[in-house]
Amino acid sequence: MDYPNQVRIIDVGPRDGLQNEKSPVASGDKIALVGKLQAAGLREIEVTSYVSPKWVPQMADNHAVMQGIARDAAVRYSVLVPNLKGWEAAVQDRPDEIVVFGAASEAFSQKNINCSIAESMERFAPVVEAALAAGIAVRGAMSCTVGCPYEGEIAPARVEYLAGLMRGIGVQRVDVADTIGVGTPLKVQRAIEATLKHYDIAHISGHFHDTYGQAIGNTVAALQMGVWNFQSSVAGLGGCPYAKGATGNVATEDVVYLMHGLGIETGIDLNQLVDAGAFISNAIGKKPQSRVAVAILNKRAG
Repeated sequence: MDYPNQVRIIDVGPRDGLQNEKSPVASGDKIALVGKLQAAGLREIEVTSYVSPKWVPQMADNHAVMQGIARDAAVRYSVLVPNLKGWEAAVQDRPDEIVVFGAASEAFSQKNINCSIAESMERFAPVVEAALAAGIAVRGAMSCTVGCPYEGEIAPARVEYLAGLMRGIGVQRVDVADTIGVGTPLKVQRAIEATLKHYDIAHISGHFHDTYGQAIGNTVAALQMGVWNFQSSVAGLGGCPYAKGATGNVATEDVVYLMHGLGIETGIDLNQLVDAGAFISNAIGKKPQSRVAVAILNKRAG
């Protein structure tokens, strides 16, 4: 199998991983996590979001976190922006990239942001335009690309439709996200094939949740298609809000272990990454969800 020689991993732990935590996570711990991730070799980190603190109170300290991190010129720092108001707040903190979002499911779009898929892209058009004019990159998160908690299975044609709308408003690269973690390899490959109608392989990333234990298999399926950008969350941070008690994001440690086992370069030091995951897990009073991290920590303890 002809896999890529190297991959770029975007750690979404500080944002996507922590946003659903019920107890406040100290800004200092979030800042320290970003520092530990970049020290481990991560070159892309999704730091925070500029959504209303009424809806996502955990991200209310976005300015403090963005202004508190020790920036490394080699690292791309991205932030989630929900609308023009969010963009106006985000631009003050000089992110390298903003992330806009849309769903491949009409039902999910209506329940999540109270508008159709097409309307959601119309709303984001001025945000994308403003970011590009300011010299800030734009990534589009495409959620529910294989399954939806309300509609069930999602047809690849819906993914192609969403990718086309994102391309139409100027989004530069996109994430093919299995938001509820129901995907299996062939379904994920079909979603990627649909996205390839509008984006080349270098501008597509895989974002797989591990709700049903399929994330690593889905990562391999994406690698087989040439995908070399992936998103994951240190320590497997982040649950799945649509499946009670289920795990969410695939753990960065598990993805890195897989890549190194395949002889694929990541630029990431696995032991330092495990330390970063152990640090934030301890800070929030949880155990790491990464199978690799647990194995390495147990080995160290033994």
